Amino acid sequence: MSVLVVFIVLALLLFSAAYITKRRFGLLGLALAAGATLSTIWSFDAGLVVGSLGILPSGPLTTAITLGCIVLLPAVILLFHGYTYKTFVGRAVGALLFTALALAFLVEPLGFALPISGLGKDVYGTLLQYKNVIISVGMILAVIDLFLTKPAYMSDRRRRR
Repeated sequence: MSVLVVFIVLALLLFSAAYITKRRFGLLGLALAAGATLSTIWSFDAGLVVGSLGILPSGPLTTAITLGCIVLLPAVILLFHGYTYKTFVGRAVGALLFTALALAFLVEPLGFALPISGLGKDVYGTLLQYKNVIISVGMILAVIDLFLTKPAYMSDRRRRR
């Protein structure tokens, strides 16, 4: 059951962070993809470095936590910079898409770090089964969202006319 609690808490934190900051999904989604790419490149080395620094004890838990942080770090940085949504619906949908995509990228590192049993095993299995579909659709929607984003100077210029 602990994996289910971690997923729910993580989902609430990610959703609220994206909703409160009003950031657009496109850039955040691509930042998650960048973080996931970095985490696969640095998977073994990052766990060793963190373990050798003594921040966390060496082992699979340290590696999983480190990989999760690497996946989220670019998106967390971009939560403080970038284009924003103007409407309530845009904010809610963008935050929901960001949360789903982040959980899809984090499902494997969390599976290595947490004991999986009971209802949590079913939820974890479902997320793992649909992970590639969620990531594929999320990346397509992120690129579409980037195309729909207008720079601030463009929208100001049109209003003045």
